[in-house]
Amino acid sequence: MIEFLLLLLPVAAASGWYAARKSLRSKQPKKQSQEISPVYFKGLNYLLNEQQDKAIDLFIKMLEVDSDTVETHLALGNLFRRRGEVDRAIRIHQNLIARPSLSREQRAQALLELGQDYMRAGLFDRAENLFLELTELKLFNEQAYIKLLEIYQQEKDWQRCLEVATHISHAHHPTLNNAVAHFYCELAEAQLRQQHVGAAENYLRRARQVARNHVRATMLQGEIELARGECKIVIKLLKRIEDQDTAYLSEVLPTLVACYRKLGQQQELYTYLHEIYDRHHCTEAVLYLAEMTAERESEGEAVALILRHLSDQPDLKGLERLVRLNLHRGEESPRETLEVLLNSVLKLIDKQPAFQCEQCGYTARKLHWHCPSCKTWGSIKPVQGLVRGAALVSQ
Repeated sequence: MIEFLLLLLPVAAASGWYAARKSLRSKQPKKQSQEISPVYFKGLNYLLNEQQDKAIDLFIKMLEVDSDTVETHLALGNLFRRRGEVDRAIRIHQNLIARPSLSREQRAQALLELGQDYMRAGLFDRAENLFLELTELKLFNEQAYIKLLEIYQQEKDWQRCLEVATHISHAHHPTLNNAVAHFYCELAEAQLRQQHVGAAENYLRRARQVARNHVRATMLQGEIELARGECKIVIKLLKRIEDQDTAYLSEVLPTLVACYRKLGQQQELYTYLHEIYDRHHCTEAVLYLAEMTAERESEGEAVALILRHLSDQPDLKGLERLVRLNLHRGEESPRETLEVLLNSVLKLIDKQPAFQCEQCGYTARKLHWHCPSCKTWGSIKPVQGLVRGAALVSQ
């Protein structure tokens, strides 16, 4: 109640100020000026008695829409939208638009606010129509195009996203190129699902033209080459991930390992994994190294390798591999204890999200290129080590 009172008190004050100002402007007698005061206090009484709707109606009625009060109406509508009271925000902004006294610019601003109300309410068709009207009026153009881009991303209409993006200033929105490259990647994935490889590669070329070192475009091209059986090309492509974004190394290492093995390049693989681990302490790299060390040298050396890794970087996957290796060497460790420990670790791994958004902390068990929470492109990365402060978890 107190919060709501604080919200509407400025409006009540504005109503009283406007009533007094109007009275002075019209040079009417003092008696008539004083007749307005009971209406003002009646509105405050509604607030104190938790009759907010009546208070809102009264204050809006007192605030006749003209050039002096448009900003007050807009501010009130925005406050309601931020509070999640979208119906009230819509009512206020619709009331504004219906007034013939508004200037062209004021009406356009009210249209922009009403469009955002509709978006908040999930009425995307209505919002889209208002934003398109603004682009035709050539008023609040960039704001309208940004909102249209949000709508088309929600609807996964990637072609229209690309069209709208051409009207947005890249100087004011430095991450726009990254988003555009993801739009092309979305279209490429759609073509791949339909077995249209040539069309998919064309979209990937466009993605790389917009963002030269785009990690997703590289990974998708790697998938295409893998399907063709071109292991040498796959290795060359996926090795670029280290320079583009090291966070995604864990995603491509299984494919790289498979390609090296298919080519019979075991020593080259062993050397590459050592280099990767030395530079980035990547958990997946040390797991493959432990597997190869157990084959080439001994399980004892593999255990020592993982112990060194765990002492520097606590990690559930590394712990799980350590327990498995010791179980295999059953004569040296109490097997029953290790099996209980292994089951506990596996349960912890199952609960641990595999990916986390660097922007908002959203966590997931599969890779999303577009964060469902903060709507940022390419901000969800594979988790290394333990997740702390996870906000949301998705499949």
